[in-house]
Amino acid sequence: MDTAHISPLFAGRVAELEVIRAAFARAGAGEPGVVLVAGDAGAGKSRLVREFAARARSGGAVVAVGACLDQGAEALPFAPFAGALRALRGAMGSRAGEAAGGADGALARLLPELGNPADGDTPEPGDRTRLFEAAVRLLARAAADRDVVLVLEDLHWADRPTRELLGYLVRNLPPAARLLILATVRTDALQGHEPRRFLTELERLRGVVRRVELPPLTPDEVHAQLTGIGGGTAPERHVAEAVHRRSGGNPFLVEELAAGPGLTESLRSLLLLRVEALPGAAREVVRTAALDAVAEHDLLAAVAGLPEDALLDALRSAVSAGVLTPVRTPGTDGYAFRHALLREAVLDDLLPGDRRRLSRRYAEALAADPALVRPEERHVRLAGYWYHAREPERALPAILDAVTRMRERRVYDGQLDLLERALELWDRVPEETRRRLVWHSTLESYPRREPGAGPEYLDLLAETVRAAFFEWAAERGLRLVRQALRLIDEPGGPDSDRGEDPHRAAWFWMECSRLTAFHGAGDGRAELDRAHELVRDTPPAPVHADLLNRLASWRRTRHADAEAVELAERAVAYAHRMGAAQLELTARATLAHLRVQTGDPQAIAALYELREAAARADAPKLLGSANVNLTDALQQLGRSAEAVRAGLEGVEELSRRGLTGSASFTAANTAESLFCLGEWDRAGQLIAEWRPRALARSRASMDLLAARIAACRGDYDAVPALVAAARQRVGRLAEPQYELPLAAVEMCAAAGRGRHAEAFTMLDAALDLLPLPGQDGYVTQLLINAAQIAADTAGLPGIDPAVHGALLTRLTAEADRGLDPGWRALLPWLAAELAAARGADDPALWASAAAAFTPGAHPHIQARLDHRRAEALLRTGDPAVRDEAARLLTGAHALAVRLGAVPRRRDVEALAARARIPLSGSPDSAAPAPDPLAAAGLTAREREVLRLVADGRSNRQIAEELFISQKTASVHVSNMMAKLGASSRGEAAAIAHRLRAFAGD
Repeated sequence: MDTAHISPLFAGRVAELEVIRAAFARAGAGEPGVVLVAGDAGAGKSRLVREFAARARSGGAVVAVGACLDQGAEALPFAPFAGALRALRGAMGSRAGEAAGGADGALARLLPELGNPADGDTPEPGDRTRLFEAAVRLLARAAADRDVVLVLEDLHWADRPTRELLGYLVRNLPPAARLLILATVRTDALQGHEPRRFLTELERLRGVVRRVELPPLTPDEVHAQLTGIGGGTAPERHVAEAVHRRSGGNPFLVEELAAGPGLTESLRSLLLLRVEALPGAAREVVRTAALDAVAEHDLLAAVAGLPEDALLDALRSAVSAGVLTPVRTPGTDGYAFRHALLREAVLDDLLPGDRRRLSRRYAEALAADPALVRPEERHVRLAGYWYHAREPERALPAILDAVTRMRERRVYDGQLDLLERALELWDRVPEETRRRLVWHSTLESYPRREPGAGPEYLDLLAETVRAAFFEWAAERGLRLVRQALRLIDEPGGPDSDRGEDPHRAAWFWMECSRLTAFHGAGDGRAELDRAHELVRDTPPAPVHADLLNRLASWRRTRHADAEAVELAERAVAYAHRMGAAQLELTARATLAHLRVQTGDPQAIAALYELREAAARADAPKLLGSANVNLTDALQQLGRSAEAVRAGLEGVEELSRRGLTGSASFTAANTAESLFCLGEWDRAGQLIAEWRPRALARSRASMDLLAARIAACRGDYDAVPALVAAARQRVGRLAEPQYELPLAAVEMCAAAGRGRHAEAFTMLDAALDLLPLPGQDGYVTQLLINAAQIAADTAGLPGIDPAVHGALLTRLTAEADRGLDPGWRALLPWLAAELAAARGADDPALWASAAAAFTPGAHPHIQARLDHRRAEALLRTGDPAVRDEAARLLTGAHALAVRLGAVPRRRDVEALAARARIPLSGSPDSAAPAPDPLAAAGLTAREREVLRLVADGRSNRQIAEELFISQKTASVHVSNMMAKLGASSRGEAAAIAHRLRAFAGD
């Protein structure tokens, strides 16, 4: 190939290449990252990436390349990831299956060659998260022991699903993976607010994402480039300066000017010069190839209609002239333009009639031989060709067929654009043709007027509204809902007080409710009430069951009560009566969850039955939620051992079916039950096994549980990173079920390290979230943790009594709020902690708190309650209670030792020492009082230093008090803290206070 106009010398870009190489080196050391290469068209982004990729490959790295395509609705979503992951799997060979980690079902939505996509029941927006997590896991495993570079070209053309997957990947880069993501973006081609906002958000992650902006080449760099083009012969300086001035330092334009006859042509004319110089056949082939970003060879041959030899000659001329370049990827052999500017110039040069004619020829060729393109692209491409050919009668059926095929592959992203095109074409297609349309609806409760007949316009609107929800496009969905409701002539119209079609109007109001809540424009209840009014006293239909279930679900998330249960029961009955099997299972799930929340003794049996029904119906999402909710319900009822058994069974079943996301949620619940049983090591093992495969939310739950275990064991330094990781997964203040426990463990760790002011600040922020109706369990636990901190800090030096008193007042006010019946059993524990915080410790309150827990369950809580009850008993000064106090302390100590709960063990030992109670046997009042600091091995001087630190003295003040140098005082402070295992002076003071190490404590 004659490439004399392309410089073999890579001119300039030294600093930019070094930034990429540095990021690659960090990735190789286990610090994955992202580099965005940005610049105008022709700035050399692709050349820079190719130069780096060649060097990376020569060093043994795997480089997987995917490109975004400028094809609008004809491009399947996630196109660059599909291409890159396909290349990655090809490079990995036999290790590819292992790297997928059992997630082939989810990845099949990107790579159909992996088999049938997982999940066979009704789609949900959460399906996208499963796909995202599967892609992250594949990259994590692929880059675990080798350098991997993921190249995503032309990000400015990325569709929304691709942007969302990249954003998810960047925010969830697998730790320690040897992975570098290298993306190019053409800044002059960014169109619309969303792509710009997406790149801005990425660039805010400065610790992960680095941007490389390609400036124009300098005059010297242009001179070097022209020297390379000239085969080593340097141009005269005035020529190089003229080229630099004319090109603006743009490397691509430098090459074009070097090959062109002069410097006066317009840019468009300059770009077309190379095409116009081609022989006639080659020129026509180039124009034909411009219709697609990549033209497959066989498809191009069918459309061009040239004899094979003539076609090859034409292509060879176009490649030699640097207009086209061969493309060889797994499953594709074809041609692309050497630069996007060239393709844009050729497309712009086509007459409107030329483009329509070419689109028709492409459509006819593909319809005649569907094997010309990859199977997953065939139907979408055909629909696009007929659409651009301006043939509505062929385009509309092709679009509906493409949507159906995408659903069969469980690809939901991209359907919205296609369905909106179908709506656009509807009135351009004769009614007789529309009647013959074949349409497979996925909307079980949507009331079709004639089941089995061709779709009506409203039916198509309904499908488009649901697609908008699946694609998280709430604004577009709400606009379509309003259009549908206008067409239905709902109540208030001139001819009827109920409208001509109340069932369909109600269905659209239900979708309006869901989209409104999703968009954050309201809670959706008013829209549900509107739907309810429409169908009141109308003949039974599936829409009734759907509406009743949504009303029950709405109420369940806010205040589970008898009314919500009654709504769910009616939903089940209606669905069964109508034969709506999927709706019936969904309503049964809502009912089972409500029964758990309202304390129904039949709730657990109902969840077991639901789990079995979901397995028989092969409804994977319902099977997953049934397992997750069964384990959660069992734990809430205190049946932790049963929750572990049911959870392990569920994890095995879900894993066998390839439902990794649901399995990880179930594993997270199971680990929590193991924690509550005191089997912390087993919980840690389950977390370690499932965290790499877990979805973001279940990984957040695992990080939260790991943080709780660390705090209970006194490993306070590990807590902040785990809490931060969990928050990154779910978003700051995302949901009470995450944020309240995260806030609780965070502030407990801060208090354990002696950072009490910091703990109080965290506590104030968490309490500011209240009230939270329907979240009584999380609120109650937060209040108990807060009361514990208040009790443990009462009288501690450095604690402002006014701040402490205000906290107690606020906690008391929150505790007086009404609680659901299921959580009232915890009120005695909260009352005992608050009494202790006020200095009114009461053994009876601690005994009442302990009685609320099943013996053997929650040993870490039992150890605290027994410890605090023993302390309250001993404070009475009654010798008759010493035996009971000794029994409680001995039991609490044994539990703390078994659990590895170092802070609790230390506190119990200190109390026993002060009370002269030997923990290994019966009390001996004659024994001398053991030194509570003896186990730490502190010297006499270090004890003095600790006393002064506990009083809040600085190193200088300690030195003055003890008549030693400030340096010596600093050494004593460091030694004392090391022996106590304290990471700060505040933590050392807190330990001394808890151990009652000094008189008057």
